[in-house]
Formats: sequence, structure tokens, C-alpha cells
Amino acid sequence: MNRRLLELHVENFRSLRKVSLPLRELNVLVGPNGAGKTNVLEVFRFLADVIRTDLEPALSLRGGFDEVVFWGGERTPASIRIKLKATWTTHSSATAPDEYELRIGRRSGRSLARRESFQFKRTQGRGRRITISGSEVNVVGIEKNQSEASEDVFGIRKLSSGLSTLPRLSDDKGGSEVSTVAERLASFRVFDVSVDSARAPARFPKDGREPLDDDAANLAAFLLSLRSRDEGAWDRLVEDAAEVLPQLDTIDFEYPSGPAREVVVVLRERGLRRPTQLADASYGTIRLLGLLALLYDPAPPALTCVEEIDHGLHPQALELLVQRLREASARTQFLIATHSPAMADRLEPHELVVCERRDDGSSVIPAISSQKVTDIVEASEGLPLGELWFSGALGGDL
Repeated sequence: MNRRLLELHVENFRSLRKVSLPLRELNVLVGPNGAGKTNVLEVFRFLADVIRTDLEPALSLRGGFDEVVFWGGERTPASIRIKLKATWTTHSSATAPDEYELRIGRRSGRSLARRESFQFKRTQGRGRRITISGSEVNVVGIEKNQSEASEDVFGIRKLSSGLSTLPRLSDDKGGSEVSTVAERLASFRVFDVSVDSARAPARFPKDGREPLDDDAANLAAFLLSLRSRDEGAWDRLVEDAAEVLPQLDTIDFEYPSGPAREVVVVLRERGLRRPTQLADASYGTIRLLGLLALLYDPAPPALTCVEEIDHGLHPQALELLVQRLREASARTQFLIATHSPAMADRLEPHELVVCERRDDGSSVIPAISSQKVTDIVEASEGLPLGELWFSGALGGDL
């Protein structure tokens, strides 16, 4: 079975006043600046930070509750709500998905409170519901007829997130399922190539299995690791780079501080007497290599988010990029943000998510259903999606 995230529902998180977003393998967000594309990606970064650091530090990192809660309207909303549906655990399905919900609220006296819930399918129609409120955790068994059976109650530190603490529960209380959800969320990557960082030498990978940093700061070490781990993937990456960079012969490595300390990427190009170090390569070339590294990652996270994926790339790279995104989406879901009509031209209607923003500051995502997009494309006699979007036929004006 395909284990993936099915739906995101958000209320009062930044511009996301009330958003319900069905998620497929490849999801490309299009819309003007300020429409809320980045805020959708930020939800997943926030949840990953909750697991890594707990709830209060994740909020503090963003300036606290008042900086995260929806700013529109006359009154500050009382709570933020995030809900996910997925098919991650062993017995889940599209009709009986895993469900996780987090509510963060403001009490009188301006103190914060949180409420969390987990629900999982188990065996023979049975399930498990875990709710956390205040300093109390309730674990309830659900029988096949949906009646509640056994119940356990125990304590938890106030404001501590169940995502960060409950994986230590025993399996019979749902610890393995909570752990699966937490591991998936913690793995979520919001990827944005830092060109300056990616240019620099990287420390040599110690064990030969270098994970790719979220900003590609260790690009050289990751590519070296990929070459040693998966020769086939490495050869395909080099072929893809050469298709977009016509003068490229191959990609190689140099070791300025010795082979055990640092590594740099060098490009061997036709017509040049010496190789070009990545430090001297163009902005677009480095962005391209970072994205190809992401797409050929042999151990990707459950969900990969990419901000402004087309930034700095020549339009001829987009055809290849969309093809590789579809191939890689068999291993990791993608949530992509773009401003490029040229990229939208290369998408299928079900891959496009149009984003708009109302006058009250709230985001409308999706602004138009996938079926409606399909209907408009058919009525237009097959005009490309980017052209339809640019013309305003799909909403989400540039």
C-alpha cells in the first residue's frame, strides 16, 4: 500500500485562516506573492520542530503564539489548529486513515494550552485513540463496532507535545503508531538551496552515507556519498545535468585539504583547460545540482517541500525537472511552490494547486478544485496550464 499524507487541514496559522488541502504524490502551489504558499510549507516545518524541540521552543522560534496566529480580522483568534490524515501505520487505509490533530489556544491570563489527539486503525476492526489535554493523557481502545473499551490515564508535562514524548509508550498503548507518525513528521524537509553555502567545500562524509542538508550546504559531501552508494543514480544525475548544461562533460571531486577532510565539486567542461570548481559556477548551475541531488536522494523523507523551485533556472530545465519530480514522487511526496507559468505549462491538472488571498488577509487554498481545473483545460481545447493561470482563467493571478 502507498504510505502517504492524504490531507492537511489548518486553521489560524499565519494567513491560513481555514484551509483544507488534499494531497497527492506531487502538489505544485501557484499564486501571487503573499497568497500563502510559503505558509503551507511552514506548517510542516513547524510540526517537525515540535518533534525535535517540543511545542514551546517551536513557537518561540517563530516569535511566540501572537506571531504565528492569523493576523486578519478585528480580534485575535483563540486557537491554532492543525490536523493531518495519512496512511502511515500498518493497518491504516484511505477509508480508515491515521489522524493527528494539534490545537494551541490562549487562556485567560494569556497562558497557553494545548490539546492533541491521535487515532489509529489496529487489527480486526479495532483502533486506538489517544488524547492529551493539560497534563493528562487518555488512551482508549476502540472496538470494531466503534464503541470505546479499555481506558488508561496517566500524566504528562504541561505543554509538552505528544509527538515528542508519546513514542515512548508501550506498543499495547499505541507507542509504535505514535512513533511512526512522529518519525514521518520529523523527517519532513523544507528544501531551499543556499547557493553561497553549497559553493563551499564540505567535510568529507565519515561513513559514506551523507544525508542532504535542507539548504544543500553539504552538497559536495552528499554528491560524493551518492557516487559511492548508487552508481546508477549518480550516472543518471550527471546525464541530467549535462542535458541542461550543454558544455558539461562530467562532474568530479577535488580534495583541497586532503582526501580525509574536505571535498569540493568540480565541473569538467568542454573547451576549458581546467575544471571549474563549484565556487566559480553560476547561480543557476548550483541551484540545478542542488535540486538534482534532492531528486536522486536514496533515502528521502516522507514529504519534501521546495520553495520557489524554478528560481534561477533556465526554462529548458523545467521539462526535465517535472519529469524527475514525478519519478521521485514514487518515493517521497512533494509540495512545491512556484511563480513560473513555464513550469505550470508542464503540469497535469491534478498536480496544480491554485492559491489566492482574500481582502481580509486569509488564504484560499485550493482556490479551485482539481476537477474544475480539468474542466477549464478541456473547455479551452487544451491550452497549457501556465497560460490559463497567467490569463486569470484559473484564478490566483500573478
